Amino acid sequence: MKVIFVGAGPGDPELLTIKAEKLLRNCQYCIYTGSLVSPEVISLISENAEKHDSAGMDLEQITEVYKQAKEKGIDVIRLHTGDPSIFGAILEQMERLDELGISYEVVPGVSSFQAAAASLKAELTVPEKSQAIVLTRVAGRTPVPDEQDITAFAKTGATLCIFLSVHSLDDIVEKLIPYYGENAPVAVVYKASWADEKTVKGTLADISGKVKKEKIQKTAIIIVGAGLERGHAASKLYGAAFSHGYRKA
Repeated sequence: MKVIFVGAGPGDPELLTIKAEKLLRNCQYCIYTGSLVSPEVISLISENAEKHDSAGMDLEQITEVYKQAKEKGIDVIRLHTGDPSIFGAILEQMERLDELGISYEVVPGVSSFQAAAASLKAELTVPEKSQAIVLTRVAGRTPVPDEQDITAFAKTGATLCIFLSVHSLDDIVEKLIPYYGENAPVAVVYKASWADEKTVKGTLADISGKVKKEKIQKTAIIIVGAGLERGHAASKLYGAAFSHGYRKA
């Protein structure tokens, strides 16, 4: 018996990995977050599976399901939104599984920041502008170390992908303007890849007002940086004077 942490992707069931879809269709035990995983993905779970919505469960209750499955010798699919390794709260579960002597594995998934970038038709790494992507969040119920405050990352000029923080957009804007400028491009993508996806584009100067007008308060990712603009220097990869082993057929 083992627990398989499966990335549910951002919402669109076609963005599941082939492995993830196969596991869902054949599972007998599944724990999923009903408030975050899209209904289309949940519908792929085997009709014969015992289902548990973790939205109303604490760690102890989730652990109890693992114990019950172990007694029956049945694998458990633990379905997490996006990619389980990013703000997935899987570490605490894996530690409990270690204590119980239950093996586990992780099946990666497409993250919401990737789905949002695809929707925006944006390349998040821009030659000569930004060669780094920061995946971060602001403090909420979960604190953030002082040295990882968003201003520390803003100093680098990197592309920022800010999770779980749209409710603090006003504060984020205030902190970023001194480093990126009022005219820096920003996009807020609500439910990236879902049928009711909503995208709001603007600048640091006006994005807060636009997002409030759309009444977006959660389930959204904020992207800030040069990758949202056009007209940058071209990559050297396909330059006529540039060649290397990776360009060979």
